[in-house]
Amino acid sequence: MSSPYTDLDRPPLNARLLSRALVTEAGPWTRLDLRAETGSTNADAAGAARAGEPEGLVVVAERQTAGRGRRDRAWTSPARAGITLSVLLRPGVPVAERDWPAVPPAAYGWLPLLAGVALVETVTRLAEVPAVLKWPNDLMVGDLKCAGILAEGVPNGVGAVVVGIGLNVTLREDELPTDRPATSLRLAGAALTDRDPLLRALLRGLGDWYGRWRGAGGDAEDSGLREAYLHHCGTVGRAVRVQLPSGAELVGEAATVDAGGQLVVRDAGGVQHSVAAGDVLHVR
Repeated sequence: MSSPYTDLDRPPLNARLLSRALVTEAGPWTRLDLRAETGSTNADAAGAARAGEPEGLVVVAERQTAGRGRRDRAWTSPARAGITLSVLLRPGVPVAERDWPAVPPAAYGWLPLLAGVALVETVTRLAEVPAVLKWPNDLMVGDLKCAGILAEGVPNGVGAVVVGIGLNVTLREDELPTDRPATSLRLAGAALTDRDPLLRALLRGLGDWYGRWRGAGGDAEDSGLREAYLHHCGTVGRAVRVQLPSGAELVGEAATVDAGGQLVVRDAGGVQHSVAAGDVLHVR
């Protein structure tokens, strides 16, 4: 079996330090499950949810072999070349000691956008890379994808939601996916590519935004989440082409992201359309 230190440019994550950071933070994280390799961190977290795991589990994989993005697109990465994690959340369960009411399911659509805000704040602050968010779930550097986010409800998971994040950190040109324009923090000239501080900062930011959103009962306006998302969103104000789940296509200008987290697209006739799901292409 090869040693994790054979590629000195990609040292393994420090499970002990990461676990200590989790328990000393005031956030919602309760347990770290760091795996050398797994098929899918989302599947692992979902399995734990069905087994009764409480909110706050963080599953991290040094290498993921069967990860999925939206529309079942494959998401894989070389060992220790990125940050691949999933968190287990139960937003519908009130938490009295934190003063968190239950969040109505209609607000759950904000969870991937919330994760995006935490991610872009981490990348721009620590890595000093000029990243933006493409609605609803991509982190972009210019026109290149650097990270993806996938939130999934868990069948038989008693209201559980799993949010997965995959961030390209030190991937080289020949390691990037070939089915989409992509990049990594290193290729984008990042000031920092050490995954330990990046992961700690990401979890801290994710916990902070989740706490604000939960404290506001899932209200994206009252929690400041919608304002933060609009600030970092590179889609709003752009000409876009949206491939809808039905197969239809919508072309127009991305006008805003509404209070429900939907993208509002204004077509050539001035009619506004609210889009809950779809693949967005930024048109030059």
